[in-house]
Amino acid sequence: MSFSARAKAELCRTPLNRDCCAAAEAYGVLLYANSFTAREIRIITASPELARRLPRLFQRAFGFGFDQVTQAAPGAKTSLVLTEAAGIRAVFSRFGYDPVEVVAHHINLSVLEDECCRAAFLRGAFLAGGSVTDPEKRCHLELVTDHRSVCGETVALLLEMGLPEPRSTQRAGHYVIYFKRSEAIEDFFTAIGAPGAAMGMMSAKIEKEMRNSVNRRVNCDSANADKIVSAAQAQLERIRELDRTVGLENLPPDLRETALLRIANPEASLSDLALLSDPPVSKSGASHRMRRLLKYTAAERG
Repeated sequence: MSFSARAKAELCRTPLNRDCCAAAEAYGVLLYANSFTAREIRIITASPELARRLPRLFQRAFGFGFDQVTQAAPGAKTSLVLTEAAGIRAVFSRFGYDPVEVVAHHINLSVLEDECCRAAFLRGAFLAGGSVTDPEKRCHLELVTDHRSVCGETVALLLEMGLPEPRSTQRAGHYVIYFKRSEAIEDFFTAIGAPGAAMGMMSAKIEKEMRNSVNRRVNCDSANADKIVSAAQAQLERIRELDRTVGLENLPPDLRETALLRIANPEASLSDLALLSDPPVSKSGASHRMRRLLKYTAAERG
């Protein structure tokens, strides 16, 4: 089950305790549904939890259900349809509309006077027209409606509820409201009654930050190791040259020790060579010896 499906399943477990909130949730579903016209109300969903919830929601909000509930095959999307004229008139009337006169849908804010009803409306909007990506991959939540005014008025409603300002756009004739920040999506889920989904976003963000931190550290360590190996190879080449031209046995004792330690430990860092010295020296001391060794010439011997 996808993260989006789990979020909708969690929302569908919200009790239908109050008539006003049931109506508000149904209102959100309708304005973000596939079809909400004077001739037909049609809601198509891939969520089995929502398909089971909608008849109960409509019964609580309006006192009746749908004319048709069909599913083409097990696991396929469910279509819930209302075409009976009296039922459609009752739905329109519940939200202050006349189905004959409606030209464009707007949100009737008098239906959403209480904070619980506004949250229920947004819950319905997400259930019918919302989706969220897997936060393990990226953060993106959107609500899609066919109604331009509803899009703008939903943005205003989100701001009125103290939620972060979303972005909006038009895509293939639809109007899209979206959040791209994890914190904004967490706040949205908390507001509409999905604390589990909000926690899932937080957990995914923390895990992603930890992975990124570990990867940066590993990359840094790997880069440092590459630098150490590269420097050690250059040092070994110079030491071999000195062995041919000067002879390691002719080097000053401290430089001879450093040269022999490097030959015996070709991948060790200067810190390691400092500890291996007898007696041990500081890292700066080992670094000073190595610089002297690499610059050593036959002239110095004389």
